[in-house]
Amino acid sequence: MFSEEESVKKHRERAYATFYFIIICFGILLARLWYLQIYRGEVFYEFSIKNTLRKEVLRAQRGFIYDRDGELLVDNENRYDIMIIPQYLQNKEQTLEKLSEIINVDVETIEKTLKRYNTQAKFRPVRIKKNVSMEEVALIETMNQNLPGVLVETAMSRRYRDGETGAHVLGYISEMSQEQLPKYSKRDGVNYTPGDFIGQSGIEEVRDKYLRGSNGVEFVEVDARGRRTKFIDDHNLFTQIKDIPEEPGNHLELTLDRDLQNISQKHLEGKVGGIVAMDVNTGELLTMVSSPSFDPSRFSKGLTTKYWNSLLNNPYQPLWGRMSQEHYSPGSTFKAITAIALMEEGLISKHTKVNCTGSFQFGNRKYHCWKKEGHGYLNVVGALRESCNMFFQKMMVEFDIDILARYAKSFGLGSKTGVDIPREARGLIPTKAWKKKRNKVSWQQGETLSCAIGQSYILTSTIQLAVAYAAIANGGKILKPQIVKSIVDEKGNLIKEFSPVVLSQSSATEDTLSVVREGLENVMNHHKGTGFSLSDKELKLAGKTGTSQVVQFDSSKIYTRCEEHEYDRRHHGVLVAFAPYDDPEVVVSVVTEHGCHGSYDITLVNKLIKTYLDKKRKNSVVDIK
Repeated sequence: MFSEEESVKKHRERAYATFYFIIICFGILLARLWYLQIYRGEVFYEFSIKNTLRKEVLRAQRGFIYDRDGELLVDNENRYDIMIIPQYLQNKEQTLEKLSEIINVDVETIEKTLKRYNTQAKFRPVRIKKNVSMEEVALIETMNQNLPGVLVETAMSRRYRDGETGAHVLGYISEMSQEQLPKYSKRDGVNYTPGDFIGQSGIEEVRDKYLRGSNGVEFVEVDARGRRTKFIDDHNLFTQIKDIPEEPGNHLELTLDRDLQNISQKHLEGKVGGIVAMDVNTGELLTMVSSPSFDPSRFSKGLTTKYWNSLLNNPYQPLWGRMSQEHYSPGSTFKAITAIALMEEGLISKHTKVNCTGSFQFGNRKYHCWKKEGHGYLNVVGALRESCNMFFQKMMVEFDIDILARYAKSFGLGSKTGVDIPREARGLIPTKAWKKKRNKVSWQQGETLSCAIGQSYILTSTIQLAVAYAAIANGGKILKPQIVKSIVDEKGNLIKEFSPVVLSQSSATEDTLSVVREGLENVMNHHKGTGFSLSDKELKLAGKTGTSQVVQFDSSKIYTRCEEHEYDRRHHGVLVAFAPYDDPEVVVSVVTEHGCHGSYDITLVNKLIKTYLDKKRKNSVVDIK
C-alpha cells in the first residue's frame, strides 16, 4: 500500500508532466502560427490571393511587313478562339455536348484535343477551335453560366494583303506543336507555352525573333467556375499583383516591290513555275513568286482539313517554292557559262568559228542541234544569239568537266545563295569525283557535251541563275540575294539595316564578260536572236532563252514541236535577262514548268523591268524636287 505522501508525490509528477506536455504543444502551435503568419505571412498571403486569380497571357502584336516603298504587305487582325480550362471544367459530359452544338465540333474531337494536352497544368487553357464566328461568340457569352471552364479568347491572326502572291517568300505562322515547344524553347532561349505562334516558313520563319515581340501577363479575378468577375486594379486587395504589359514585335521593310510581285503572280496564273527579279548591283530582290501558291493567312486562322488535303494532294506541290526550293536543268541559259570557260581557258576567242551542220557524231552517239538543217558558220556571239548546240559541244570534245564545274561554281551555281528563305535547294554541278562516288563508274566525255548545253546532271535554281547572270552583267561580282532592307521598332527607330554583300569575285576577265554580254544582247535585239520577236527594243534587253529537258526523246521525235507532246512530257521553259544592256540594273530569271520555250516569258520580263525602271526614275525626280 502507498502512503498518502507517496500518492501525492506520484500525482504531482504526472501533473507536471502533463503541464509540460501542454506547454510544449502550445509552444509548437505558436511557433507554427508565427512561421505561417509572420515569417512566411506575405508569401502565403500571395498564394491565397492567387487562388482566386487566373493568369492570362497577353499575346504580343506581331510586327508588320512592308515592301520597299512602304506598301503594307502583312499585318494583323483580330480573331476569336474557343478555349477550355480543364481546372474549371464541371459537368464535363453536359458541358461538352452544349459546346459541341454551338461550335459544330463533335464531342469526340473536343475530348481528343483535351487529351492531347493532358500532360500540361490543368490551369492552362486548351484551344478547341480557332477563328469562330461572332454568332458563336455571342452564344457562348450568353450561355456562360452553363459552360463552366469555357471561354472566348481574343487572338491575332496574320493578314496577307495580296493573298497567295508571294506566299513562299513571306511565309506563314502557325501554333507550335507539342513536339516543337521544347525544341524551339531551347533554340531561342524563350519559355514557349501552348498557344504560342511562330514563323514556320519564309521571312516569317527566318526573321521570327524580330517579328515576334514578347508576351505579357494579365491577372483577372475569377469565381469557382473560372468565370471572369473583374479586372485587377490598384484599388482593391490585390495591389501586390502586377500585370506585365506585352511588347510588340519589330517591323520589316523588304526589298520586294509589291507592284512587281502582283505582275509576276498574275503572269503565272494557271501555270507552274517561279520568278525572281534582282538588282544586279546590290543583290536586292525585287520579285520572288512561285505558282501554284497557297493562302498563308489560313495557317494562323485555322486550317480546315479540306484545304490542307487540297495542298497535300496537289501533284504540283503548292507549298514548295519554285524560285529557290526547287532546281531544274538550266538548258541553253548555261551556254553563257560554257562560253566563259572556253574563252578563259584559251580554247576560243571572239573570232573563232564553228560550222553547225545540224548534227555530228561523237563516239557511238549522234548529237543534234535544235535547228535540223544547222546554223552554218558561227562565232561565240552568234552561237549565243542563235543558241547553237553544236558550237559549244564541238568545242567541249576534249574539255575537262572539272574545269567547266569550276567556272560554273565561281558564278554561284551548284551552291546555296544564302537567301533568307529556309530549305533552299543547292542544285548540282557535277564533277568526275562526284559521279564516281555516286554511281561507282567513271565520267564519260559524252556527258561533258550534254553538260555544255545545260542538260545531263546539271541542276540550278531560279535564284541561282539570277545571281549568275547578275555577275555577268555587273563585272563578275557574286552578290548575296537580299530580301530585308531594314528592321525598325514600333516607333520607327532603326534596329538593323542590311547592306549589299559581295560573296566572291569571278576570275573571268572583263574582256570575256563583254563578249558574252554582246551575245546575250544579240539574243534579244538581233533579227536572228531567239528572243528578238518579243523583246522590247527600247529597254535594251540582254539575256538567254532555254529549254530544260524533262524526258529525252529519240531521234524520231526530237524535232516534233514541244507543244504537241503530252503536258507532263513537255520541256520546261527557262529565261534569264537583264537590262539595260549598256548599264545593267535589273536581272529577271523565270522557269515555267512544261512551258516548252523560255521565249514565251519575254513579255513578262519586259513589263517587270519597265515598271521598275519607270518607278525608279519617277522617285528620283520627286527626290530632286
